[in-house]
Amino acid sequence: MRQKSLWFVLSAGIIITALFHARPAMATDGVGFTSTTIAKGQFAEFFAFNEFIPPASGPDWTKPNIWRSRQRTKGLSDGYVLNNVWAVGGSTGWHTHLGHTLVIVTAGAVTQYQGDDPTCTGTVYTAGMSFVDHGGVHVHIVRNEGTVEAQVVAVRLIPAGQPGRIDAPDPGNCHF
Repeated sequence: MRQKSLWFVLSAGIIITALFHARPAMATDGVGFTSTTIAKGQFAEFFAFNEFIPPASGPDWTKPNIWRSRQRTKGLSDGYVLNNVWAVGGSTGWHTHLGHTLVIVTAGAVTQYQGDDPTCTGTVYTAGMSFVDHGGVHVHIVRNEGTVEAQVVAVRLIPAGQPGRIDAPDPGNCHF
């Protein structure tokens, strides 16, 4: 009986010590950033494949155009069209998504930084440019480092019922 009491007290002490000394990984909140859903729809499981390969003829036969596209889902998916706006100096905070996102910059400029880039080299996208946010374990932050409001339209497909955004702690590679 005495041995059980001793184990209980020691176990409780270890748990209490761990609770007081443990630090939660702090997510970084967005600042000066808003995301508005323009449209949302649910898709049944699908497989889509497209291919465009024009004939290799004419003066540019050495530079053939090849375009392929493939998307396969299992189960239901939620599709979103989003309007994202950054005030000057605004930031999404560090985050990821379960699926990839197609992003088209419609106003201003945004700079994307990758959580796994030790040099913290941002990529700037200006109005008319587009990029793919790969999602998954791809943690990133998008900031407006310009002098005017920035805006993008984003199209995202994720597993049904799952969050569109997953906040992530600051990976420590960027010092801003």
